[in-house]
Amino acid sequence: MVDRDGPVARLNELEYVEGKVYANVWETDRLAVIEPETGRVAGWIDLAGLLPAEVSAEPVDVLNGIAYDSESGGLYVTGKLWPRLFLIGLVETEGVEAEMQRTPSP
Repeated sequence: MVDRDGPVARLNELEYVEGKVYANVWETDRLAVIEPETGRVAGWIDLAGLLPAEVSAEPVDVLNGIAYDSESGGLYVTGKLWPRLFLIGLVETEGVEAEMQRTPSP
């Protein structure tokens, strides 16, 4: 997989959703949105701050769970030892490699 800066390493936990592959980048709070035909990163989802600070103080590990919910169209995300599971909605913004913004799930 590549983005405009070159190869993207440490992809982990992939989920195929409506023609795109979503993958978290291990030990980061980002998900790559990948075009499976080309292997190019079409956008990034920044999940920094998703886990509230008061929960982050507990022993938690990295973000690494992604699952698609076809009924709501959202993504469930979680991490190792996280005490919570989050359902997020996505809104695409303009750009060469669009940043995806989290929105509250409906």
